[in-house]
Amino acid sequence: MSSETRPIEALGIRKVFTGGDGRSLTILDGVDFAIERGEAVAVTGASGAGKSTLLHLLGALDRPTEGEIRVGGRPVAGLSDEELADVRNRRIGFVFQFHHLLREFTALENVMMPALIAGKPFAEAERRAQALLADVGLAERVTHKPRQLSGGEQQRVAVARALVNDPVILLADEPSGNLDTETSGLLHDLLFELRTRKSLSMVVVTHNPDLARRADRQLVMAGGRLQPVGSG
Repeated sequence: MSSETRPIEALGIRKVFTGGDGRSLTILDGVDFAIERGEAVAVTGASGAGKSTLLHLLGALDRPTEGEIRVGGRPVAGLSDEELADVRNRRIGFVFQFHHLLREFTALENVMMPALIAGKPFAEAERRAQALLADVGLAERVTHKPRQLSGGEQQRVAVARALVNDPVILLADEPSGNLDTETSGLLHDLLFELRTRKSLSMVVVTHNPDLARRADRQLVMAGGRLQPVGSG
């Protein structure tokens, strides 16, 4: 597959943070990564290894110190913050360990929000959000606010919200990290069902070995670099 059709690529990525004492800490050191359309990749590794940092860079939530990020074959380095926000909203879906739902909004309103920000008409955003909430098994919970939902239901709302603008890739950072084993399994089933049905690419950062094994490819972050599981 040509690089132009890959949802996201990272080329020679370095990320260096400078502490308050002026010392530099290299988190990512020459990371190359690409994902194909419809592929699911799991990224594992020790806490603090740089997994979430990589995901933030892939999702254009942060900029690398060196190297290039491409979304849909397009380098994002020259984009303004406003243009980056538009790329994130239209092409990338995010699911985090904490659902980050707006507490005073209903499930339906939370899912509609990215569509409205993208400029979709209210009626279209509402129809799309209702359909996605049905897809994740919450058709009867659309008027409930986050506090009226279980942890698993809250995370399902977050998944629906991530998909409302028809992204080509889903980036998930420990999506089941706050859920019990049974609820985690149901969420994993949902993610992979939606991935297949919608031909989504998916990058999942996880400590959960059951979730990692379901991916097409497993990578481990260590020493600031990515490598295939078992290659070390």
